[in-house]
Amino acid sequence: MNHNPDKSSSFKSGDHDHKNSVPRTESLKSSKEKDPAAADKNETNEQRGEAKEAEIKYTLEKAWEDIQHFLSGEEGLEIPDIIDKYLDLVEHKVSRLEVPEKSKGCPVPDPEDDGWFHKVVEQMSKLHRHVSTVFKSDSNRGPLINRIGRIHQRVMSYLEDEFRVLLEESRTVEAAADQSPDAGQDQAKEEPNFPGYSKQVLATLNKISKLMISGGYEFECYEVYMVTRRNTIEETLNKLGFEKISLDDIQRMQWEAMEREIPPWVRAFKECANIYFSAEHKLAQTIFSDNPSVAKSLFANLIRVLFLQLLNFAEAVALSKRSTEKLFKFLDIYETLQDHSSAIDSLFPEECAKELKAELTATRSKIGETAICIFCDLENSIKSDTGRTPVPGGAVHPLTRYTMNYLKYACDEYKDTLEQVFKEHSTSKPRDYQGNSQSNNDENQSPFSRHLIKIMDLLDSILEAKSKLYKDVALSNIFMMNNGRYILQKIKGSPEIHQAMGDNRYKKRSYELRNYHQSYKRETWMKLLDCLNMEGLNVNGKVVKPALKERFKSFNAKFEEIHRTQSSWVVSDKQMQSELRVSIAGVIIPAYRSFLGRFSGYLTPGRQTEKYIKFQPEDIEAYIEGLFDGSTSSMPRRKA
Repeated sequence: MNHNPDKSSSFKSGDHDHKNSVPRTESLKSSKEKDPAAADKNETNEQRGEAKEAEIKYTLEKAWEDIQHFLSGEEGLEIPDIIDKYLDLVEHKVSRLEVPEKSKGCPVPDPEDDGWFHKVVEQMSKLHRHVSTVFKSDSNRGPLINRIGRIHQRVMSYLEDEFRVLLEESRTVEAAADQSPDAGQDQAKEEPNFPGYSKQVLATLNKISKLMISGGYEFECYEVYMVTRRNTIEETLNKLGFEKISLDDIQRMQWEAMEREIPPWVRAFKECANIYFSAEHKLAQTIFSDNPSVAKSLFANLIRVLFLQLLNFAEAVALSKRSTEKLFKFLDIYETLQDHSSAIDSLFPEECAKELKAELTATRSKIGETAICIFCDLENSIKSDTGRTPVPGGAVHPLTRYTMNYLKYACDEYKDTLEQVFKEHSTSKPRDYQGNSQSNNDENQSPFSRHLIKIMDLLDSILEAKSKLYKDVALSNIFMMNNGRYILQKIKGSPEIHQAMGDNRYKKRSYELRNYHQSYKRETWMKLLDCLNMEGLNVNGKVVKPALKERFKSFNAKFEEIHRTQSSWVVSDKQMQSELRVSIAGVIIPAYRSFLGRFSGYLTPGRQTEKYIKFQPEDIEAYIEGLFDGSTSSMPRRKA
């Protein structure tokens, strides 16, 4: 069937040709000024046309009254001659709808129009239905029945065009998302007018649907509705940034391109679940109010395709190659599917809702399972860091920074989601990876918390192995202090990680950090204190000067070596750096000041003093303050 939607613009009255946009009175006035006689003649013709129009209007109404007697069976089975007259009048009236100029306007019925066209459609449907049933086997009536059928098809064609144009062009407002591509969910919720039809247009759409269905054109009615609404929804989603992409195209995308498509998808899914689905459901119920089952079916078929299209995107993402940086986008998709699944139950028919819920659950499971695999891949990333080059100065290892920042962001932003994902989609329990007494407490922890601890314990073991790359044991301890402090600070700054670990593990890490501190002091500064040992300096109550000189000489050499070596070492955390310096000074300065005060007098002033007493306590303190900033510095000048 070839329908011309442009013809529907003449549904208001069909009183004059749309080519002539000049008002009728001004046209007549202009004509009179040029040719008074011709103007009078034109005016007379117009008056006759208006009289003819009134006659047609009257005759159509009168003719239909007579035909109704025939339809009711009051005049027997004979077809009255008035039917031919009525058909002539209908054809003449409908012919006025065929304007040669394409109209851009929207055919909203004129309030002053008496709705003659819709009345004619209803009458022709009744007449066509009656004669087709009563006289279907009467060959003598064939020409008349065919004529009635042609006119009926013609008016239905115009009616279908009106239905289409109203659906396509009569939205008085745009949805909130159309107003701004960046419109958020809350802003869109404030827009009450989606899909944007006025009450008057909705009433007309409702009336047309009834006329088309009762006239036997329900298929055309449903098809026009489905096509136009599907196009409108896709257009709306496009303005949100989400475009229809085939499954194959999605799977061929590079991750950077796919990642850019995920936020618009999330926005589109939320808008559909919160606004568009319910609005489409209400629209179908309004337009097809006399056919609730039809409204449900049209809505379900329309939205089902869109819903599966949205799910296909999520499923294609789930099938993409795994990598740790993809986790958070996967969790965004998972949260969206989880938080908006209730819209299905409240809107769709039971069977359709059951199907879509199963599809959504399956897609959500794939996303969840893939998210777990990605999170577990973090273990492989840690294990694969097999570099044999130690970090200069014992600073925080890049692996520590990456792992802890990754875990902190995951826990701060997605802990509840990760807890649910691991709880619902883990296929097996983690192997027992901890052999200490705390393993008994793991049974009371969630699957995600256990896995989080497993990753952190794995990081500890890798760092322990990397600390062995340092030949200097003291520097190895500095390395473990730096990394241990960094980990503790990240845990302290994330209540979610702290909660997952528990207080006992946090305290255990703090205890280990103190042990590294003590081990470092033993390896470095306690050995230096051995030079200040008074044992062997007194023999028979006298100070042995050669031994004393050797002690000062040994102290000077070791301290200079410590400074030369450790001035390039790094303690990243300023608080720990300060604590470490204070701790060292608290051990060395009092001991050196006491030793110096007790034995400096036994050296001859002048050359011996300058040779063996190279440092005053203040010099030692200045040296210590210059340690652990990662830059080699020369020794301060000795105070006189």
